[in-house]
Amino acid sequence: MKVFLMYPDQDFNLKQSLPPNEASLTQDLELNTIFEAMALGDKFLFEVAKQTILSSLDAPDVISYRQEILKDCLENPTIVREIYCIPIEVIKSKRQHWIGFSLRHPGGILSRSIAMLQLFIDPLKKLRRIADEHAEKFNSEGFTRFFALIRQELSDDYFTVVENHLKQLRFRSGVLISAQLGKGNEGVNYVLRKRNRLDSHWLKRIFAKQPPVYSFTLPSRDYRGASVLGELKDRGVNLVANALAQSADHINSFLSMLRVELAFYIGSLNLSEQLVQQGGTITIPKPVPACERHHSFTGLYDAALALTMKQKVVGNDVYADNKDVAVITGANQGGKSTFLRSIGVAQLMMQCGMFVPAELFSANLCRGLFTHFKREEDASMESGKFAEELGRMSTIVDAVRPDALVLFNESFAATNEREGSEIAWQILRALLERRIKVFFVTHLYELARRAYEKKMENAIFLRAVRQQDGRRTFKLSEAEPLQTSYGVDVYNKVWETDILNGLSSGSITSEA
Repeated sequence: MKVFLMYPDQDFNLKQSLPPNEASLTQDLELNTIFEAMALGDKFLFEVAKQTILSSLDAPDVISYRQEILKDCLENPTIVREIYCIPIEVIKSKRQHWIGFSLRHPGGILSRSIAMLQLFIDPLKKLRRIADEHAEKFNSEGFTRFFALIRQELSDDYFTVVENHLKQLRFRSGVLISAQLGKGNEGVNYVLRKRNRLDSHWLKRIFAKQPPVYSFTLPSRDYRGASVLGELKDRGVNLVANALAQSADHINSFLSMLRVELAFYIGSLNLSEQLVQQGGTITIPKPVPACERHHSFTGLYDAALALTMKQKVVGNDVYADNKDVAVITGANQGGKSTFLRSIGVAQLMMQCGMFVPAELFSANLCRGLFTHFKREEDASMESGKFAEELGRMSTIVDAVRPDALVLFNESFAATNEREGSEIAWQILRALLERRIKVFFVTHLYELARRAYEKKMENAIFLRAVRQQDGRRTFKLSEAEPLQTSYGVDVYNKVWETDILNGLSSGSITSEA
């Protein structure tokens, strides 16, 4: 049996390699906040969330396959959580009964397999009951096929046969084995035999004519004899033990994969419930092939910020279809970096088959997501801050390929305006020539003005909105770059705060 809730034709590989830049993506986009919200303290859910979100898909049909399953989960969260609890309960039961240890001799393998299959019966019956009662509520291809498989494979006849086999394989009346004599009178061709059914009355069985047999009884302290008999029994039950072990391992693998693949959707449910509780909206995005240029959305917000602040945050509306580059400028602390994070997080969420924190969202897929964000001064740096920026850029250049997406946040600002603008412009031109999509947040006015004056049809210019009184709306609008980023607003705000604090504490004198 196969689960097929992550891919239509293969299992999800929890051990697949993450992209080389996963550490930068996690830091720059604050992904740990997303992972923790999906996990709710569960380490396994955290691992699955991280693995899934960072392992982007590039096939629209597979993304749509997961999205349809996610829709079913969002509409039937209680049922999905009930299914997820089934493999969890099995794991707990195995630990409590110490089932799962590996034995080499057939007798031990047989005993372990019987115990495992007996443990699986009730959970599988529960899974079958859920399929019978709720299958009609699910519309996705993945869940429709999953429930059909459960109904077909876990029929009433199946459980009857399994329970009868387990009853017989306990050998309450002993083990019946046949063998032949080989060279040197050594036993060969051991075969486990099915005992005759005892349908007749017990009196008839007592007085019925019996075939001639030869028997012997071991002395109570004949340990060597008991060992030899045990070896004979192992030879007889070897094939049965292996077959039963394969059956038990097959069911165990199915339940384990069910846990892995449902964990992604459980994490998605956890995240969606928290965002909605805080007044946020979610939407199933529309992915477009990577060869196209599409990026339009309404109400897109930074999920990590919403989770951190535990309240609704400002979203943005942008229409950037047929654009290869977005240059974002404007007031300090106006929401530019937050906007850039929302772009990156939404791209990753869309490309793993999740919902997106927005009212509407559609974008082309990207063949790799890269971030180049400014870093705070670090005493452990072996070179200067500007050299460190160029080093990270070199790493990106070595890995990036056409139709990738690169997010720049205040890059190359560690040097003077002219030098930083020239370097940024040359890098931007090279990326665009390689058909790489770029979002660039910058305070380098020469860079922004140069790009704007080129009147590039494939570029969009966004600016953080600042009201006349200096207040920030944290909204971005399409507008030409300005020479100032209104840093004086931040200075005045800090200075005003210091004065108010001084007045409240009585520390500012009349001379001040």
